[in-house]
Amino acid sequence: MVIQKEFGHLWEILSEIPDPEIPVINLVELGVIRKIEESIEPEKITVTVTPTYTGCPAKKLFNDLILEKLAEHGFHKVEIISQNFPVWTTDWLSEETKAKLLKEGISPPTIGDKIIPCPRCKSTDTKMVSAFGSTPCQSLYTCNNCQEPFNYFKCY
Repeated sequence: MVIQKEFGHLWEILSEIPDPEIPVINLVELGVIRKIEESIEPEKITVTVTPTYTGCPAKKLFNDLILEKLAEHGFHKVEIISQNFPVWTTDWLSEETKAKLLKEGISPPTIGDKIIPCPRCKSTDTKMVSAFGSTPCQSLYTCNNCQEPFNYFKCY
């Protein structure tokens, strides 16, 4: 994941915001916060956000949470820019973030979406139950080995 990492204290503040759909990870780990810049206007910062996909239902909530969290820390002049290119991709998730998803019982994205391992027993004998899981970015699967249902974080 290539993101601009100046303004470390601001990145730390924004990493306190959990993803509203998958709260085990935060918006920085999700990769939607792409850049933080100081503005020409005094004490104003600009945050560039790339939504997970154009129709993401959490897009406005992301912005509201960012504004709220920065205001808590005294930053009241904030501009949020929505950047749709390059498009968000699950390639921006770090191995650490994928491990957090797995620990939470969500199978992280796999290359090609061909073999989806069960996050509980690690079996690859799984099948899709529904293309849509608890959120639009996930599919519902079941494991043929341990019989447990689980969500799979789709590749984008």
